[in-house]
Amino acid sequence: MSKVNVTELRQNLPAYLVEVQKGREIEVTSRGKVIARIVAGSETHEDALARLLAARKRCRVGDVLSTTGADWDAERAGP
Repeated sequence: MSKVNVTELRQNLPAYLVEVQKGREIEVTSRGKVIARIVAGSETHEDALARLLAARKRCRVGDVLSTTGADWDAERAGP
């Protein structure tokens, strides 16, 4: 995966889109921080399943449905 700043992306967008079509992922940065990621679009169920299976190898999924015992106040929770 390569990184490119917004200005460079704007100036060379067609070339970067060709790279994305070839399967390369591009992270877009602004002031040194990643603000977006460009990936090739996929419209098939098989592509989505393949990405999920690949993510399973590098991600750990926890139990997000069970209560933790902690009190939650949506009004107090901030960004």
